[in-house]
Amino acid sequence: MSASIVLLLASIGIVSLFCQWLAWRLRMPAILFLLAGGIAAGPLLGWINPQPLFGELLFPLISLAVAVILFEGSLTLRYDEIRGHGKMVRNLIPVGSIVTCIIGTLAAKWALEVSWEVALLFGAISIVTGPTVIAPLLRSVRPKSNLANILRWEGIIIDPVGALLAVLVFEGIVSWGQGNVFGHSLYIFGKTIAVGFLIGALAGWLNGVALRKHLLPQYLHNAGTLTFMLGVYAVSNELAHESGLLTVTVMGIWMANMKQVPIDSILEFKESLSVLLISALFIILAARIEFSAIADLGWGLVVVLAVLMLVARPLSIFLSSIGTSLSWREKLFLSWVAPRGIVAAAVSALFAFQLQQQGYDSAGALVPLVFMLIIATVTLQSLTARPIARLLKVAEPADYGFLILGANQVARQIAEALQKHEVPVTLSDTNWENVRQARMDGLQVYFGNPVSEHASTHLDLTGIGNLLVISPYKHMNSLATYHFLDWFGKGCVYSLSEGDQDQKARHQTAEKIQQTRGLFGEVSYAKLASLVSKGYFVKTTQLSEEFTFEDFQERFNHQAILLFVIDDRERIQPVTSPSEVKPDKDWVLISLVPPQALKERRERENNGEAEPTPA
Repeated sequence: MSASIVLLLASIGIVSLFCQWLAWRLRMPAILFLLAGGIAAGPLLGWINPQPLFGELLFPLISLAVAVILFEGSLTLRYDEIRGHGKMVRNLIPVGSIVTCIIGTLAAKWALEVSWEVALLFGAISIVTGPTVIAPLLRSVRPKSNLANILRWEGIIIDPVGALLAVLVFEGIVSWGQGNVFGHSLYIFGKTIAVGFLIGALAGWLNGVALRKHLLPQYLHNAGTLTFMLGVYAVSNELAHESGLLTVTVMGIWMANMKQVPIDSILEFKESLSVLLISALFIILAARIEFSAIADLGWGLVVVLAVLMLVARPLSIFLSSIGTSLSWREKLFLSWVAPRGIVAAAVSALFAFQLQQQGYDSAGALVPLVFMLIIATVTLQSLTARPIARLLKVAEPADYGFLILGANQVARQIAEALQKHEVPVTLSDTNWENVRQARMDGLQVYFGNPVSEHASTHLDLTGIGNLLVISPYKHMNSLATYHFLDWFGKGCVYSLSEGDQDQKARHQTAEKIQQTRGLFGEVSYAKLASLVSKGYFVKTTQLSEEFTFEDFQERFNHQAILLFVIDDRERIQPVTSPSEVKPDKDWVLISLVPPQALKERRERENNGEAEPTPA
């Protein structure tokens, strides 16, 4: 028997890993495949039955997992990010949440005839979209940058905000159900809110101080914070029934907004946690779904889904967009895209169980209703969002922009030259000084590892389809190369030569050699950095009949390094083999030229002479 249990537990991990891999290969939200995998392993095949497998530990484990999900989500909720992303995002959070909650509540009550308590909880849960479903969809759809930013930041912010609203609604329902009179119910609700906010704020402050003052060693930051959070969750539940979820949400928000608290490593820890814990959680939750429960909802289920997708979302968008510059086409696109995600599924499963224990018979409809909302929105919108974006003419053109790994001086000069030609460019670096300088230069830059989980939701790749590896970090270079080879495809990843004189071909990965393209004639980063330190600079040169490519080479004594060429059709291409490049008239060259060119240009400017090779 024990061997069978071990096999089943291991199988859950294997199924979840396969679902994550399949989502990665197809570039679709992983939650869709996790739910499908759980349904196949549970009600379809009868292979996994969570209730007898976990017994009384099932819902305590789910509650702890939900606490982790809410805590991790609340760590991303920074007040300055809410203020800094436009009027539409600021409007969409309160207005969209209220409209969706009210319409979702009324639809569930009238179409499914559930109790007002269950309907209100469903309305609160239904507002959550989340970055885990939005980010993959945006990458495949590629809408205009302003629309992508609105949807991306809505998902990031509404994740913890929606969870907090759902928790508050649930606490109100439970407190009302426990009291025989209004005053007692109000007391229980007030106690729950007070305990949640006070303990959450205190725990967040204490943990933030411990991290900021390095009272914990670096290797205990992730494990220590997670363990402390779970302990706080348990203590809060003991002091006030079911206040723990509110506590951990407040704790995460408090830590996210404390100054000089190093939470980046904790957020990165979410990568492994999501694969091991959250993925397995959704296999288990989906395995508990009963087709009979979905069938019992009847046509009322279709009505609720249609009302949320075709009435609540468009109304939220059009009300929130009052006073903005969005066109009607852009509003229609935003009205269609609102896939529900991880928080909605996890919270619904936990709260449904709790309400059933409180005697709310209609709470059994909550889980199949929320899961069908997730499946419908993710499936329909993933398949149709791209054609709709093209039909409404809000899709970005071909991804001809560049993500540059590195924000050093060389990368910044290249990015500035590309930006002058209206080529989308984003730099990424883990060196704060490089990032700070890039921002001062007016460049778009991401501070962090571009292959991290944090980057998957925060790194804006709208209009970008190529990677330039221009950094000295060999390990990160390799990780980024393999990651974006799969994402951008062969022929779109360019890397500098490693430059090691004793590096043998057998020490390099054959796949990397075959699929990446040598950048700037196999020149190394050390060589480029050395030239820039000697005064070389990036220069843009317009060729013509009077000033040919041969004139260009002679002018710089064949010392210029050709970086990019822009042909007469304004197509830009990184130079991989300078000897094979034959620029024609009307082409534009972006190159690294020796310092005497700068001196000569300044002398001509002082003498009032025209420069034959305009920068």
